[in-house]
Amino acid sequence: MRGGSENARSSRVAYLPIEDHGIIGNLRTAALVGRDGTVDWLCLPAFDSPSVFCSILDDEKGGHFQLRPLSHARSQQIYLPDTNVLLTRFLSPEGVVEILDYMPIATGSGHSRLVRSVHAVRGEMPFELECRPAFDYARARHTVSVGGRGAVFRGEDGSVLGLSSKIPLEEGPKGSVRARFTLGEGERTTFVLRGLDGEDDPGEAPSEEVFNRNLNETVGYWRRWISRCNYRGRWQDMVRRSALVLKLMVYDPTGALVAAPTMGLPEQIGGARNYDYRYTWLRDAGFTLYALIKLGFDEEAHNFMGWLRKRCEDGGDGMLQPLYSIDGRSEIEEYTLDHLSGYRGSRPVRVGNAAYKQLQLDLYGAVLDAAYLYNKHGAPLDYDLWKDLRQTIGWLAENWRQPDEGMWEVRGGRQHFVSSKVMCWVALERAVRIARQRGLPAGEGRWVEERDAVYEEVMQQGWSEEKQSFVQHYGSQALDAALLLMPLVKFVGPIDPRWISTLDRIQQELSFDTLVDRYRVGEAADDGFEGAEGSFSLCSFWLVECLTQAGRLDEARLALEKMFSYANHLGLYAEEIGRSGEALGNFPQAFTHLSLISAAIHLDRALGGG
Repeated sequence: MRGGSENARSSRVAYLPIEDHGIIGNLRTAALVGRDGTVDWLCLPAFDSPSVFCSILDDEKGGHFQLRPLSHARSQQIYLPDTNVLLTRFLSPEGVVEILDYMPIATGSGHSRLVRSVHAVRGEMPFELECRPAFDYARARHTVSVGGRGAVFRGEDGSVLGLSSKIPLEEGPKGSVRARFTLGEGERTTFVLRGLDGEDDPGEAPSEEVFNRNLNETVGYWRRWISRCNYRGRWQDMVRRSALVLKLMVYDPTGALVAAPTMGLPEQIGGARNYDYRYTWLRDAGFTLYALIKLGFDEEAHNFMGWLRKRCEDGGDGMLQPLYSIDGRSEIEEYTLDHLSGYRGSRPVRVGNAAYKQLQLDLYGAVLDAAYLYNKHGAPLDYDLWKDLRQTIGWLAENWRQPDEGMWEVRGGRQHFVSSKVMCWVALERAVRIARQRGLPAGEGRWVEERDAVYEEVMQQGWSEEKQSFVQHYGSQALDAALLLMPLVKFVGPIDPRWISTLDRIQQELSFDTLVDRYRVGEAADDGFEGAEGSFSLCSFWLVECLTQAGRLDEARLALEKMFSYANHLGLYAEEIGRSGEALGNFPQAFTHLSLISAAIHLDRALGGG
């Protein structure tokens, strides 16, 4: 192994496609690692902390941690089997080199560590390193000190990072450190980036023995965890990978599941739909509990239910907000980072999410469906939780007739969204069912009355005789893929004539083969933005479930297999799929992987699986 101190010149192509990334994490935070060997997204110490690397949102200012070969090489990425340890391989005429990236599982109050190990498999290859943090979303300046064991970065925001290295480092421009080195066949060198508590020592780079021990511990953790997965169906690889991705998005101290570990990635290149998804949406609750319980992850289901229970306790008069922080904070101020150029010029880059102030009535159905699932498959609901749920149902019974911003969180004005009313019915129906099954005290007469009123209203005002379809909102002729939830939550039968007619309409107007748009922008309710967007993968997986329930199994199976082909090289999905098949939106997205799991389980069962 040979090191060098000459200045390294970066030749990284700006803005890798979103799908050209893998994710690693430690149940506190997560990093995106590109196929070019660059870490271009990492927040410390938690998912919703300010970023230290965000070159995916600004390739000049954002900061990154780059390891790349100096010779021309093609790259591949895989996960070590049944783990979230990522391997990036570079292949060139000069040799084959691999980078192992992982974050040891965080325990107690210890700092997060990012481990990057470079190993020459065969031949000899020159490499370069550039580590340039950009603290506080690239708003805070920092100083660098380089020593014999590595480098220390001190941000004016109080953040301190240490980079341990056996390769000699030198200070570069813009607060970076750089190095060039050459690995001969069989040689390895390891770099560790960690948070520091005011120390001046980055720590010693691990020896081969220590590296192997830490790697084996991390690999062992993930393999023990995924071994609890009880899915043995046709699509084990995709389901197990989705489960591993979801586990990476769990904030272990509270059990909350972030919608995505990223922020600001666009739903249209150059567009303004660039949101922060590093929070937990109540809408995901029922899907999360279903997936975790069905796959056998009872501990995670229990922990998530504990987080959800606390939100119900904090509800006060029974009203809940759509999303909360991972530690339960209710205020999530939204503002823009105008100094960042955005992914491929997609601005503004938003931090926080103003949707927490919205009225989204569908979330009550998600919460009560989660409670119903947990009561049925997890543990019986206790009296104290039931008191909070009763208060929530009481509030809904008084307020379900209001218009709301809906499940798509429109910013163009409230409407009477049919999907919101359907989920209000779900909340009341599940509450009645829980009370009857358990003999719990309830305002059941009122709940049944309101439940039936919601149903009748949807059938009368949410149905268009002219279109022969349910519609997005009362008085509209527009379709909405959120209607696909109607048979999935058992509001209508899967072969009800009204539903089959609606399903056919959705396939005609919103679907492009297996890709499904939310709605037609410009025809549907004003969402507050101009411009197009990609198709929503979660809607595509809902379509698979609807086809399954309707008995159209060959069609459902082909649709599912085609959707698998839209995953990236690691089996990961962003929120959307663009016109040319590219990933759009925050990445990876929990809701998409949750809906994949549900679709696979239901179709496998219908095809005669376990």
